[in-house]
Amino acid sequence: MRGGANLCAVPRRPALRLAFVAVAVRVIPCLDVDDGRVVKGVNFADLVDAGDPVEMARVYDAEGADELTFLDVTASSGERATMMDVVRRTAEQVFIPLTVGGGIRAPDDVDRLLRAGADKVSINTAAIARPELLAEASRRFGAQCIVLSVDARLVPDGGLPTPSGWEVTTHGGRRGTGIDAVEWAERGQALGVGEILLNSMDADGTRAGFDLKMIAAVRAVVDVPVIASGGAGELAHFVPAVRAGADAVLAASVFHFGKLRIGEVKEALRAERVVVR
Repeated sequence: MRGGANLCAVPRRPALRLAFVAVAVRVIPCLDVDDGRVVKGVNFADLVDAGDPVEMARVYDAEGADELTFLDVTASSGERATMMDVVRRTAEQVFIPLTVGGGIRAPDDVDRLLRAGADKVSINTAAIARPELLAEASRRFGAQCIVLSVDARLVPDGGLPTPSGWEVTTHGGRRGTGIDAVEWAERGQALGVGEILLNSMDADGTRAGFDLKMIAAVRAVVDVPVIASGGAGELAHFVPAVRAGADAVLAASVFHFGKLRIGEVKEALRAERVVVR
């Protein structure tokens, strides 16, 4: 079990990212949790059961994952207690950072997750509705605890054009907001978030590779770490994501269903002289 209180629960000054420090690339499995089980599909549809989240977290910890991300894919009031229990039980079993997202609507929700054992929280829909939430949470808990999750897709035919060509979405990528995804990431940094979790909704679950252009576009406007998500399918996909500007690479189905192992991804990165943990 982890010793001591969760440090993110203590208000602090936002941490500064020092440009001269060589930061090792992180490899992060993502567990989409629904009613206490890990699920996975394509473009957030046709979900299938992938296993018990606590047991999977234990396995990934043993395999050398640098962090874990849990996303509550239903995030209804009825599922909140389930997710809290998952976080508590996982925090007792693993010794790597946990990021938890889904259903966070106020700073008090952040507080409850941190006290349950999360190290960071990922905020998405509530920040779109009220961007000030990001600043409030960052001031109260510290930037290092707050992750802005950006679910982005190319603007579809007939949609409202955005400057970058990508828009922020909600409801698993099915509803467009008209908000430019790159500008939103930049604004998130200005509001005090410590990381950007950049999800390509077009690539999610396809195993066709990360959206390299989108990663590069976001990297060009933010200094905080960028986590690339969506599209990982083979070892050859990870190095290009890092070269496009990702500080961490996140994947789900390729790990859950045994196509790739954490160690294999790290070895592939090391082979291309990418520093990993």
